[in-house]
Amino acid sequence: MNRRTLLTSAAFAAAVPAFLSMPAFAQTAAAPGDAEKKHADDTKKVGSLSLAASRVAVEKASDPMVKEFAKWEVAEQETIADILKSMEMDGKAEGALKPPTNAEVEAMLNADGKSSLEKLKSASGKDFDPSYVAAQLDGHKKLLTIQEDYLTVGQNREHLSVTKLARGQIKEHIDHLDMLKSKVG
Repeated sequence: MNRRTLLTSAAFAAAVPAFLSMPAFAQTAAAPGDAEKKHADDTKKVGSLSLAASRVAVEKASDPMVKEFAKWEVAEQETIADILKSMEMDGKAEGALKPPTNAEVEAMLNADGKSSLEKLKSASGKDFDPSYVAAQLDGHKKLLTIQEDYLTVGQNREHLSVTKLARGQIKEHIDHLDMLKSKVG
């Protein structure tokens, strides 16, 4: 991810919750339906594993580019979690971003996610970076599928807009992860 993309992502992430909380916007937004709830739940589940793994990678990664990716991923996943929470609250902003705790993140994981996280935590040294990158690549491909599936059935204009932006970031991350995979794997 380059600086311009990072700055654009940060600006978007900061603007979305404020935009969603505007009174005129909140009055015209359609209430989320089943498709929106499923999309948010699925995104949070897969995103929680990405967040948990990236928090581990910030500490354990040895390659500077992998460590940097992990830092960006932590910031992005914390922001996405905040945006989805705000959208669930019908656009009522809670104020400052309150990142989910490790316990809250791990509570969102299913059995496979918990197993993957434990394997990653047990990896060390040169084995860690390729394991982390492979797990992120797999997770981002799942996230992309979730976004694309929702875009075929979604009804809520604002939720669709956020999803389109997320899809672009996910595609970019997949490209970045492919590059990292060739470097460390």
